[in-house]
Amino acid sequence: MRDILKHIVYEDIGFEDITTDALIEKGTEAKARIISKEDGIVSGIDDVKTLLHEFNIKILFSREDGQNIKKGDIIMEIQGDASSILSIERTLLNFLMKMSGIATLTYKILKKIQKINNDIILACTRKTTPGLQFFEKKAVKAGGGDTHRFRLDDCVLIKDNHIAIVGSVKESINKAREKVSFTKKIEIEVENLNDAITAARYGADIIMLDNMKPDEVNKVLLSLEANDIRKNVLIEVSGGITPENIVEYAKTDVDVISTGYITHSARALDISLEIILKL
Repeated sequence: MRDILKHIVYEDIGFEDITTDALIEKGTEAKARIISKEDGIVSGIDDVKTLLHEFNIKILFSREDGQNIKKGDIIMEIQGDASSILSIERTLLNFLMKMSGIATLTYKILKKIQKINNDIILACTRKTTPGLQFFEKKAVKAGGGDTHRFRLDDCVLIKDNHIAIVGSVKESINKAREKVSFTKKIEIEVENLNDAITAARYGADIIMLDNMKPDEVNKVLLSLEANDIRKNVLIEVSGGITPENIVEYAKTDVDVISTGYITHSARALDISLEIILKL
């Protein structure tokens, strides 16, 4: 992850920061503050610290990931080579703004659905920015959400295209159970009631109800209860879930709601950096 962060900042700098190099004398030191310009949940602090250490910039004060911040709050106070601070400023802020935006949106949506069901889990999906998925999922966690899978090796997730090739829900689960370590959970994506019942009967640990309307989800839950197999599995809903309709899904008493919205559509939190003292 450190290498990814370094690559991002050095890619932005290129051969040199020609503006800073032209204006700032070598050896000039400065203090700076990173300030929130709106309320939210901060995320990306630990990773930004890594970036600051790379450029030998001292951290005099810092908030922690997951903390509530208000407009005007100081997120970090730093000190070091003025040229280094100016050269990494934009990348550092872009990263903090993006991750804090994800954490803030996650927090807001989670509070919204917990008013309906305090035990429900809000999870992200793998609809993340390539190369930044680890950081974006950490931001979801900072906002109180669940990371779901970080990578493909986290757990089995049998999707519609897997089933299309294998041939059936039952055979897909059986193959996974036979070939995958007992330490890995098996999740399967289904799109109708019959496949959900089959998945529960043949040993899926988690059933993802994909692109089902809330009334369809309720029918599945009632049917699983009637067949005395509801307790065997965790039920996750996913697909087309937004802040506008998520409460209706929370009312269905599922265990997990997963949505790509909290990573791919989160608005960046407004954060700025201000030089406060030339040393």
